[in-house]
Amino acid sequence: MVETDESLMPAVSRFVGDETPTIVEGTDAVLVDEDGNEYVDFFGQHATMSHGYSHPKIVDAVVDQFETLNFSAYDFPTEPSRKFARRLAEFTPGELERAYFVNSGSEAVEVALSLARKKTGNHEFLALGEAFHGRTLGARSLVGWHGYRKNFGPFVPDVTHVPSHNCDDFPGDVDPEDGSEYAELIEYALKYQAGDVAAFIAEPMMGTAGNIPAPEGYFERVREICDDHDILFIADEVITGFGRTGERFGIEHYGVEPDIMTTAKSLGGGMPIGATIATADVADAFESMDYFSTFGGNPVATAAGLASVEVIEEEGLVDAAREKGEYFVDRLHSIQADYPEIGAVRGKGLFIGVDLVDSAGAPLPKERSMEIRRQALDRGVILPAGQGWRGNTIRISPPLTISTDQIDLGIDVLCECLDEI
Repeated sequence: MVETDESLMPAVSRFVGDETPTIVEGTDAVLVDEDGNEYVDFFGQHATMSHGYSHPKIVDAVVDQFETLNFSAYDFPTEPSRKFARRLAEFTPGELERAYFVNSGSEAVEVALSLARKKTGNHEFLALGEAFHGRTLGARSLVGWHGYRKNFGPFVPDVTHVPSHNCDDFPGDVDPEDGSEYAELIEYALKYQAGDVAAFIAEPMMGTAGNIPAPEGYFERVREICDDHDILFIADEVITGFGRTGERFGIEHYGVEPDIMTTAKSLGGGMPIGATIATADVADAFESMDYFSTFGGNPVATAAGLASVEVIEEEGLVDAAREKGEYFVDRLHSIQADYPEIGAVRGKGLFIGVDLVDSAGAPLPKERSMEIRRQALDRGVILPAGQGWRGNTIRISPPLTISTDQIDLGIDVLCECLDEI
C-alpha cells in the first residue's frame, strides 16, 4: 500500500482511497501489485481492458509501430490511421464509414457535438437525465446528474435533459416493458422545450448510472422521432462498444443505426485513443480544421486499435462476452435467495449491474457498498461496488477474456463480503 502522492492533483481517483495498491503488472484478467499480490479484475479499468492486460498481439503492434514511426499530427496521414479507419468502416454498424481519431471518449463526444452543429446548422442538444458522456466542458454539459455538475457551471447552453428510461425512477405510469413510451418524452421536449435541435445523444446502455440497458422498443422509437424532426442520433458507445455487451456495439441490440457514434476505452486495447465515426453524408459537413487534435490519429495508437479489432474477431470475444455474461448473471441469480442484499441484477454480455439493498429494499448506503469493495480487494478481487448515481451498484465489466473459474472466484468473494456486513 502507498500513501497519497502529493505530486498528483487530488482529482486523481483511487479505488479504495489512500490504501489503494500500486499496480505494476497485468496479464489477461489479473493485476499484480508491487508486493506481488494478485487481483482478479471485475472492473476492467472502467470497462477499458476488454482484450485483457498486455495482450501479446497488441503489445507487438505497439512496439513495431513505435520503432517505425511514433508520431504524426493530422497534417500527414499515416498507414496505421488509414488502415484503422477503413477497418472501422467495416466493423461498425450500418452506414458509419468516416472516422475522426482523438484521445478519449470525452473528446470523441466534443467532436460529435461540433459535427452535428456543422451538419444541421442547429445548436441545441437533447440528452438523457441519467446519462454520462464525459468531463470536458461540452461532454459534462450533457450530463444531467447534479453531482457531476456542481461547481462546474456555467455549461454549454441549450442542452435539454429528457427523463431517462430507468424503470425504477420513471416519473409517470408507463409500461416498463414498452420502451417506446419512454421515448415519447423526446417528442414532449421537442414540442415544449427545444426548437433548434442538432442531435439527440444517448448511451445504448447507461454505464455510469449503473449499467442500465434500455428497454426494448426505446431506440426504435427514438430513431423514428429523430427522422421525423430531422435530428441526428448520436450513439455514445464509449463503454458499450467493441463486444462488451455481447454484440459488436450496444446499439445493435436494438436494431437501429446512428448517424454518429462515439467510441474509446477498449478501442485501443489499453492505448489512449478515441474515435468519432459518422455516415459519409454527415462527415462531409466537416471542413479542414473544423476540429483539430494534435495527437489524434497517432500511428502508435491507431496501430494498437487495428490490432485490438483483429483480436476481437480472431478470439471470438463478442461471443465470449455474451456466453460468459449469461453464466455470470445465472450465478448471481443463484445466490439471490441466500443474500437479500442483492437487489436488481441486469445487463447484457459482460456489462452487468448489481444493485445492493438494505432490509427494506432501499439502496444500500454508499459507505457500506464501499466497504464491500475494500473487503473484496483484500481477498484478491477488484469488485467495483459503490457505483451508480445512488452509490449502491456493483458495475461489473471485466476483461472479456475472464474465465468461468475467475467468475466463480469473484462470486464466492462477494458472498464472503456480504456475510461480513
